[in-house]
Amino acid sequence: MKTDSSTLQSIDDLVMSSEQILSLLARYQMLSKLRREMAIDAAIDSISYTSEEVAQTRQQFYQQNQIRSEEELQTRLVRQAMTATQLEALITRSLRIEKFKHAQWGHKLESYFLKRKDQLDRVIYSLIRTHEWQVAQELFFRIQAGEQSFADVAKQYSQGVEAQTGGLLGPVALGTLHPTLAQRLVTSQPGQLLTPVRIEEWIVIVQLEMLLPAQLDEPTQQRLLNELFEEWLSGIAVSH
Repeated sequence: MKTDSSTLQSIDDLVMSSEQILSLLARYQMLSKLRREMAIDAAIDSISYTSEEVAQTRQQFYQQNQIRSEEELQTRLVRQAMTATQLEALITRSLRIEKFKHAQWGHKLESYFLKRKDQLDRVIYSLIRTHEWQVAQELFFRIQAGEQSFADVAKQYSQGVEAQTGGLLGPVALGTLHPTLAQRLVTSQPGQLLTPVRIEEWIVIVQLEMLLPAQLDEPTQQRLLNELFEEWLSGIAVSH
């Protein structure tokens, strides 16, 4: 985009006024995205970085985007209609964003992790689901009596994708599960067969196989930083 001495802007061969550009941004529902990015730029404006940090971030970017040669780099620049300078600005911006996250919330991660841990813990569990109470009861008693294994019953009778794995699902974070299902799993013991319960349109039989407690490792730290960052951005959006 080029700017002349007037309020006209040119995009490729199309010349528009600033008002027309704003109208287009609104039409294509991009104004909120623009406000978001402007808020981020304002927040990270004072964040400094070293040449070593930039080199490391650049290398990570190249690896993530499978850029292994100068030719592949030039191909990407052409495809994205970017200059090398613009790409460098994009890389340093991502670095400053990550440094901003750590500066703002790095010291709060441990307490936030403890607050979120119940939802971050993961489970491996087995599930059978059907639409009929009577069927669910019969299947439950069949498993309980040892007439058939949970896996065999799930393969034969369960009406979801879990039938393909003998009912086995996970590992999955408790926070992503239906609250009723999560509560039953977290209060049970591995191997304990739970009585059928209605969850929305399904009648489900569930059995906890393994509880995997969350750890404040590097991937979890990054996830929590991203959550806090998005929460902050949501607050800015509401205030506007």
